[in-house]
Amino acid sequence: MRLLSFLNHGRETWGAIVGDGVVDLGAKLSHATLQDFIASPDFEKRDSIVAGHTPDLKLADVTYLPVIPRPEKIVCAVRNYLDHHQEAVAFGMQREITAFPPIFLRVWRSQVGHDAPVIRPKVSTHLDWEGELAVIIGKPGRHISEADAMGHVAGYSIYNDVSVRDYQRHAQQIAAGKNFVGTGPFGPWMVTTDELPDPTRLKLETRVNGVSVQKSDTSFLIFSIPRLINYASEIFDLMPGDVIATGTPAGVGFTRKPPMFLVPGDVVEVEVEKIGVLRNPVVDEAAQ
Repeated sequence: MRLLSFLNHGRETWGAIVGDGVVDLGAKLSHATLQDFIASPDFEKRDSIVAGHTPDLKLADVTYLPVIPRPEKIVCAVRNYLDHHQEAVAFGMQREITAFPPIFLRVWRSQVGHDAPVIRPKVSTHLDWEGELAVIIGKPGRHISEADAMGHVAGYSIYNDVSVRDYQRHAQQIAAGKNFVGTGPFGPWMVTTDELPDPTRLKLETRVNGVSVQKSDTSFLIFSIPRLINYASEIFDLMPGDVIATGTPAGVGFTRKPPMFLVPGDVVEVEVEKIGVLRNPVVDEAAQ
């Protein structure tokens, strides 16, 4: 099943995709958000719940929100594809593959939905793309074993961990360049695990203005999804609706010669096999 968050005549809601339409479940059920639905026993009954309703609006008429608009945590993996690690080292960065997954946190206010603009901040022109597979947590847990980890997953989506590269390098902690407003595209929807039971060999491609800049698949992750969940749960209480962005492959803009950064008018697409395409135009931050 594909589930999404969206605006219906200005009202924030969520629902399920049926054919070319959307069932507005936020208007029909007691769960105010998709995050609440994932956390409830009704999530396991989603097929029978949706089967009792007809679409309320066309998918083409939807204004998308981030799949989970306000997750408690967005845990992002750093350099989790070997080829991306290697391109960073070749660029001159002093990096080693560590025994534990390097991670940082994004704030939910940095997120935007499918088709919404990515905002190039007024303080930088070094805006770069990072197409990623996103994992959405379904069941809460702490100290989750790798063997049990996949049982805590509700589904998968697409993330573009757009990065402000100069701010990212202001200090060894990279989060400054990863949390600007309007730099976290997330969507367009999530695909539940019954429809996508094996995320380990999904093709991933990022395109800028139709030109392929990243092309890989999720079999090349250094730290697997179970390991990321296991490690994150050693630190945090993982909660329903939490997001784990699993890292990006080679092909980012800053390592190119000359470097290539996003500019207003560009359109970035991240496509992940069996999920869909996350598309966002780039605009400059508005003057204030």
